[in-house]
Amino acid sequence: MKYLFITLLAAFVCVGCDKDKQAIEDNKDATQKALNEEKKAMDAAAKDAKKQVDANKDAAQAQIDADKKKVEAQAEADKAKVDAAKK
Repeated sequence: MKYLFITLLAAFVCVGCDKDKQAIEDNKDATQKALNEEKKAMDAAAKDAKKQVDANKDAAQAQIDADKKKVEAQAEADKAKVDAAKK
């Protein structure tokens, strides 16, 4: 009877350890899954941000080119005025 009690106690301890071990593994897996999902979300956000930066860069370059053409056209007009005044 004494050995039966010790055997049952050992069995309960082992089962309890296995449950704890499984709970730790489940927690570890859930944490890893959450980290992977967060990484995917961050990668998507970074990709979207890069697209926005590229779009802003293109718009800024177009504005610079338009301003440059405007200044060049004004300079040509001013030059034509000066040339016409000299004649």
